[in-house]
Amino acid sequence: MDSYIITLTVIGIAVLGMAWMPSFTKQTGISDSVVYVVLGVIVYQLLDVLPIPNPVIFNMQTIHLTEMVVVISLMGTGLKIDKPFSFKSWAVPFRMLTITMVLCIASVTFIAYYFLRFDLASALLLGSVLAPTDPVLAADVQVGPPMEQVRDEVRFSLTAEAGMNDGMAFPFTWLAIFLAGSATGDFREFTWEWFRVDFAFKIIVGTGLGLLLGRILAYIIFNFSEKRKSIDLNDGFIAVAAALAIFGIVELLGGYGFIAVFVAAVTMRNYELNHQFHKDLHSFSDQTERILVAIVLLIFGGSLVHGILDHLTWQYALLSLFFLLIIRPVSSLIALIGTNLHFKERMGIGFYGIRGVGSFYYLAFALSKEPFLMDKELWSTVSFIVLLSVAMHGLTATHVMSSLEKKFSKSV
Repeated sequence: MDSYIITLTVIGIAVLGMAWMPSFTKQTGISDSVVYVVLGVIVYQLLDVLPIPNPVIFNMQTIHLTEMVVVISLMGTGLKIDKPFSFKSWAVPFRMLTITMVLCIASVTFIAYYFLRFDLASALLLGSVLAPTDPVLAADVQVGPPMEQVRDEVRFSLTAEAGMNDGMAFPFTWLAIFLAGSATGDFREFTWEWFRVDFAFKIIVGTGLGLLLGRILAYIIFNFSEKRKSIDLNDGFIAVAAALAIFGIVELLGGYGFIAVFVAAVTMRNYELNHQFHKDLHSFSDQTERILVAIVLLIFGGSLVHGILDHLTWQYALLSLFFLLIIRPVSSLIALIGTNLHFKERMGIGFYGIRGVGSFYYLAFALSKEPFLMDKELWSTVSFIVLLSVAMHGLTATHVMSSLEKKFSKSV
């Protein structure tokens, strides 16, 4: 059989099925991520002519595919947040971005290094790639489309956190890369350069250019073009085009493209909060994202069949459970001390920090820069955590979030 034709057929059927997933999830409470991972396992069990889904062999392909999904997802994530930006109103996601993220990285690094006998570079990389919550697989716990007219602090916080911290994981990933490539293993050898360039400079450039480019695009769309009728305000593909262009420009100029895309999306959204075109922009980016997610999840399901978990031990599995059930929720509760959120809301935010495509991207990216001693163990552990996250959150999120929404949400 022709492998290429069969692959196209499988992708086509899978993407077509995505059209029914919102209805399926609403009726069953089961996330589409669960369905597509299972579907990937079944398809790869039945068909041996599909391309081998091995992220170790196809490292660059893994980087580019996951990068594309995250970039488009970040644009859609920023566009659907109704709450106007301010440091006060966004205090909860900023706490999650700083306190929770740092605690998660430190905890995982400590356990992997001292108890699981990872080398320090691999332990730090594991903590770094697990730190960001995923904007791609978190649709069931995020806010809905723009102008939903519902205020839900749990969904808002998880949405904003996923948008912000997917870029903020980069400095720590680079720190692990530098440590892996260091001849001495001494942090003092590269700490200042890392802080100056990879932490401060790249974040500032990404944030600054995101603000600037988002503002320019918003002016062109909502002022210049609308007044002159030179652009059709039904062309939602502008969102995807803008995401790719902003990401590329900022990366070429030395900043973090992920940060810039999300900042630009929020800037555009805040420029004209009540403009109906935001719905078209979000809709197109969401549809594009769902197409790519279907492909990624099929491949992930296939990788489970082809041995991605071969280097998983019971100790690594225990760490995975401990991270999802203890480290992330407890770190979140610590970060949210002093807020006005109800305990159930805090637990919802802490528990539903889904790990997914972003973790795959950061791991593949780091392994493309330097060899890590525990690369196979890292892939197995991260894949198992994503699998657990998909299962645990995908089977419970719809019901739990609906319950929280009924109790705590307010119409605006």
